Amino acid sequence: MDNAQEQKFQRMTQTPVKKLVCQLAVPTIISMLVTSFYNMADTFFVGMLQNASATAGVGIVYPLMAIIQAVGFFFGHGSGNYISRALGAHDNEDAQKMAATGFFSALIAGFVIMAVGLIGLNPLSYMLGATETTLPYVRDYMRFILIGAPYMTASLVLNNQMRYQANAIYAMLGIVSGAVINIGLDPLLIFTFDMGVGGAALATIISQFVGFILLWIGTHRGGTITIRLKNFHPTPRHYLTILNGGTPSLLRQGLGSVATICLTFAARPYGDVAIAGMTIVARIMQFANSCLIGFGQGFQPVCGFNYGAKLYARVRKAFWFCVRLSTVVLIGLAIVGAVLAHPIVAIFLDDADVIRIGTDALRWQCLTFPFAAWTTMCNMMTQTTGKAVRASFLAMARQGLFFVPTVLIMPQLLGLLGVEISQSIADVISFAFAIPIGLSLLNEMKRDEAALAADSSAHPAA
Repeated sequence: MDNAQEQKFQRMTQTPVKKLVCQLAVPTIISMLVTSFYNMADTFFVGMLQNASATAGVGIVYPLMAIIQAVGFFFGHGSGNYISRALGAHDNEDAQKMAATGFFSALIAGFVIMAVGLIGLNPLSYMLGATETTLPYVRDYMRFILIGAPYMTASLVLNNQMRYQANAIYAMLGIVSGAVINIGLDPLLIFTFDMGVGGAALATIISQFVGFILLWIGTHRGGTITIRLKNFHPTPRHYLTILNGGTPSLLRQGLGSVATICLTFAARPYGDVAIAGMTIVARIMQFANSCLIGFGQGFQPVCGFNYGAKLYARVRKAFWFCVRLSTVVLIGLAIVGAVLAHPIVAIFLDDADVIRIGTDALRWQCLTFPFAAWTTMCNMMTQTTGKAVRASFLAMARQGLFFVPTVLIMPQLLGLLGVEISQSIADVISFAFAIPIGLSLLNEMKRDEAALAADSSAHPAA
């Protein structure tokens, strides 16, 4: 292990956990907020066209973007989780092989998504929930997004691998730079060049490409493992490891895509205004949730390094700190969101029906938003420690196991209100199931810690 990586190991295993989590969380929170902001930028600028069908069309393509992200997160979290534990165990050579395997595998998968999507553009549009009125906008937006799929998946791998190596500052610079470019290009391409919805998508993939280049440069800084083709060893063991660590992310993002499609179909009977209203709320909640995700991502490298080094007390201390602080923050955000729901939704589209539907849905979601603190932190802890089954269940819960049936059943019982409250119901059920799962892992670490102490007493160092 070189000097920079040894210093990093000492920092990750000896710095007080509260200070360490906050140091690592600041750049990841900024990255997540900026990412959500420029995801919202497309919805905002397209909303300036004053066309509910165009706004709905952007929302309909969102599940495809979620699938692309799911693939990137699968390889990024799957490889990154292992890298952090490997570095914690001083296995630098295997960490290098895993880094290359995760990156090049994601790049190949991105090209496959691009080819399949472009060949079946129309069937895919209808599969995602396009109507005759939204189809032209869906096609215009989706075409460009598919072209950017290869380096979008690869960027997410680089971002997550650097984050798991406690180099989140370089990941942040790549994300923020891309976001600034996206926000600048959106009005230029949509209005000045009169490209409409297609301009918003083109702005997105250009900014993603710039971010990819900067992330690649970041892999050569700060003791980060450099991606080299010679280290690409796609062995069954490496892929099984990626599968173990990345499946929760794949399920979370993939089922999130399915959930968005189900939500679109549930809202369709109430017109494009309902789809547009729920699309806007989804982007707003994604922005709010990015604070929680970013904070949790500051916890993950702390968890991975210390779990790999068998410093279980530090993992537990960091977990409880994150749960307490994030719960307080989410309560504050929920209050602000509920009180200001009407003006927040109105920012995106000046349509009375869209604003009415969006305001009601946002207030319902704010009501249960604080529960996400425990659920999310439990998911991140189980995933980073390699507890694949429990992590996968938690990943599927909020946006899959509970939301999908809820959004399909509740509208049949309560009409549009059922669409608006479905996410809140799923949040409550997910929280209830996450409590025993999180506590069981914390107790396991206590037992492992006691076993290590007993073994150390029985076999003292010479």
